[in-house]
Amino acid sequence: MATLILTLGLVATLAEVLGGSIIIFTKRWPQKFQDYLLAISAGFIIALVLTQLIPESINSIGETAPILIMLGYATLHLFEHTFVSHLHFGEETHAEHIVSKPASISIFFGLFIHAFFDGMAISIGLKFNYVIGLLLFIGIFLHKFPEGMTVASVLFASGRGTKNSLFLASLVGFATFIGTLIGLLIPEISSKIVGFLFSFISGIGLYVGTTDLIPEINNSKTKSAPIVVFIGMLLFYITADFIHKLIH
Repeated sequence: MATLILTLGLVATLAEVLGGSIIIFTKRWPQKFQDYLLAISAGFIIALVLTQLIPESINSIGETAPILIMLGYATLHLFEHTFVSHLHFGEETHAEHIVSKPASISIFFGLFIHAFFDGMAISIGLKFNYVIGLLLFIGIFLHKFPEGMTVASVLFASGRGTKNSLFLASLVGFATFIGTLIGLLIPEISSKIVGFLFSFISGIGLYVGTTDLIPEINNSKTKSAPIVVFIGMLLFYITADFIHKLIH
């Protein structure tokens, strides 16, 4: 299991680094492609949270679960919008939009924390429930590529140069692996405490899907992107059904 968790964490990390590298070295990339990936990811994550994560959390620890779900949601909001400047997930994804260096660092730290929690979600999800953990990984993986594009675009648009932008964008990707590793290193604990952690992760997933991704999709110039959210939800059901049949 440890090997699988580390492998999936590494795959998610590399997806983010690849997204950043493409932006840095090509300077141009179809905006529609990024918007569609975000839309599919949003639909997938929202369906996963509402139909799997929240019910499983409540089933595990009962009426305490909603409080921890709310705490997980509030924690990511606090990091992204209080400890750093106000952050939009897809902000300034084109290099022609000039971004100030202080703003770019704030956005970098916001996405760094976001990526760290993504990695923890992969580890804790797989340790708590194998099927749900795989579904969590898929939802996270889907938005890693456009997330890498976002942070690289912001850094490059702030005038940081190719090497510096790629290095900082790669650090955001590495934050995913750090989160995965820390989640893996958490010692074996009671199923009740795992339920607490899983509820917290549910709140983070709810935040990512509804607050980070959906507003960017709704504001997208790609008019069909909001419709693609439903394709992401459908993809979740198809994937979940396939994994259940494969395992059982």
